[in-house]
Amino acid sequence: MTRLAVALMLLLATAAGAVEGLGVNWGTQASHPLPPKVVVQLLRDNGIKKVKLFETNLDAMSALAGSGIETMLAIPNNMLHDIARDSGAAKDWVKRNVKRFDFDGGVVIKYVAVGNEPFLGAYNGSFIKVTLPALENIQNALNDAGVGDRIKATVPLNADVYNSPAKNPVPSAGRFRSDISGVMTDIVKFLAKSKAPFAVNIYPFLSLYLNDNFPLDFAFFDGASATPVHDNGVAYTNVFEANFDTLVAALAAVGHGDMPIIVGEVGWPTDGDRRAKSSHAQRFYDGLLERLASNRGTPARPSQHLDVYLFGLVDEDQKSVQPGSFERHWGIFRYDGQPKFAMDLSGQGRNTTLVLAKGVMYLSRTWCALNPKASRNDLGKLLGAKIDYACTNADCTPLGYGSTCNGMDAKGNASYAFNAYYQAQSQKDEACDFQGLALPTETDPSTAACNFTIQIATSAAAAAVRLGVASVAAALVLTSVQLSLSW
Repeated sequence: MTRLAVALMLLLATAAGAVEGLGVNWGTQASHPLPPKVVVQLLRDNGIKKVKLFETNLDAMSALAGSGIETMLAIPNNMLHDIARDSGAAKDWVKRNVKRFDFDGGVVIKYVAVGNEPFLGAYNGSFIKVTLPALENIQNALNDAGVGDRIKATVPLNADVYNSPAKNPVPSAGRFRSDISGVMTDIVKFLAKSKAPFAVNIYPFLSLYLNDNFPLDFAFFDGASATPVHDNGVAYTNVFEANFDTLVAALAAVGHGDMPIIVGEVGWPTDGDRRAKSSHAQRFYDGLLERLASNRGTPARPSQHLDVYLFGLVDEDQKSVQPGSFERHWGIFRYDGQPKFAMDLSGQGRNTTLVLAKGVMYLSRTWCALNPKASRNDLGKLLGAKIDYACTNADCTPLGYGSTCNGMDAKGNASYAFNAYYQAQSQKDEACDFQGLALPTETDPSTAACNFTIQIATSAAAAAVRLGVASVAAALVLTSVQLSLSW
């Protein structure tokens, strides 16, 4: 057998196909997003047959056309008010974003996500009165367009829309949150009427992140040492299944315990927090994918396959980090389509890696680093402010406490910040100066633990660079950086 034939067999084995019902979230909040055609090929090479979008981007839809990949479109929260009060706006949205791509050889559209987690506490109830009317108008518009029998509207909701009472904290006692129980009941009834699924985002990582006393093993699927939650003879050993079955109980309490459920987002970040690391992510996905492949379901819904969308596909360096610095590091791939860790999407437990993105073009192998000839006086007067500026306009989250680049000395911190800004600005000459504190270099300043990136070359890069988006990130990381500015 030739060497080429062996290589081809290995490639085919690597992309043997994802487990049934598995999809992935494709987010694009990046300064240098991967070209859509590269992303679609990445999905196909890895056997991923379902994708969930957060906006209906023309380039993404054009790349998906003819791919056969089942697609969930999305309506952002900022459009809900207009669509709720104007059925004409809903019809126009469907015409422009659904009908336009719904043809033989077009995009296989399966769902429309109306909003994204609109009942989060952070929104202060802004969308409580408009989510259901928007959902109704979109589904009615789909029906009027003649596609409502095969394209369904739903609302991806955070898992905090339901809970169990403190006096009986078990899954079977699950109910919708008291402050939104009325609207949630109405949403469930409408979904049942239109034969649409309930979509929920479940994040075991956040259970761990938000509660220092949360047992680590209970966040994973191999948590044999985790103290189980006992519920009417059932022992729950992981939070994912306990959370899912709490939703099943909440649906049953309003008369729809058999409603189909889609897990719209589930995943584990790899940086930006001491618990966000590749080893934990690999452990989590190994357990999740094995569970999905076995079709064992959950205790409340045994022997059923679950429809699950992993979150997310690639890292996004312009996501808001208000929830935490980890928000920019959810991808199973790096920003450039490189796999982060071994992962078998078939759920068979093979020691294999994902197929990397093909045809990715990079900027030149040039970094920006602290000028070794900068005077102590300039460093003392200017460096803090310049790091502040760089990290306000680029992603410095890996410098934060517990992150991959935390622990470098002051020179390393400054070089990382300057390079992050330089790459975000597509290596423009003026982006590596900082009043003489920085210089371009062809010597890679990366360390064993900390990668100094070279950004990808993309025609969208210039348009995607948006100054000021990282102000919260800067606040999160600058303290740890500036504390080490001693020379």
